[in-house]
Amino acid sequence: MEIRYINASDDNMKISGIYEESWKYAYKNIIPQEFLNSIERGRWVSVLDLPSWNTVVCIENGEYIGTSSFSKSRFREYPSHGEIISIYMRPEYMGKGYGTKLLEYVIKELSKHGYSKVLLWVLDDNHLAKEFYKRNGFIETDNYMNDNIGGKQLREVMFIYNCN
Repeated sequence: MEIRYINASDDNMKISGIYEESWKYAYKNIIPQEFLNSIERGRWVSVLDLPSWNTVVCIENGEYIGTSSFSKSRFREYPSHGEIISIYMRPEYMGKGYGTKLLEYVIKELSKHGYSKVLLWVLDDNHLAKEFYKRNGFIETDNYMNDNIGGKQLREVMFIYNCN
């Protein structure tokens, strides 16, 4: 398994495909099915090379199996925090330890950039993801924000990781 920063030779459609597959799998029964079914191929290509984001891929046997984007916190209330914006695995690789390795890599990278705390947001109804982050040292906070995805009101909960 290899985890590395994306570069110009990467296939952004395949990386976007990880998001698409993961959303359709992980958010089933959380986000309206009609919305999940309407996710277009290539939907996330445009965010992969945003200049303020870092994006890495997880590759196994030449296949893209996971991806994560991270940056300085996008939230003005947390200017000294790093943020994991997204972390997604193809469904058939979930629960096999790849996500933990990807998460550890991203935390190390944010720590190298000088962040001692890392935040991320999780849909409150995504119990599997919440347990994953807790198992990996993240602490669920009382901070939340409301979101509307596919016409459904959802709540996102902030998790914090202390790098030190």
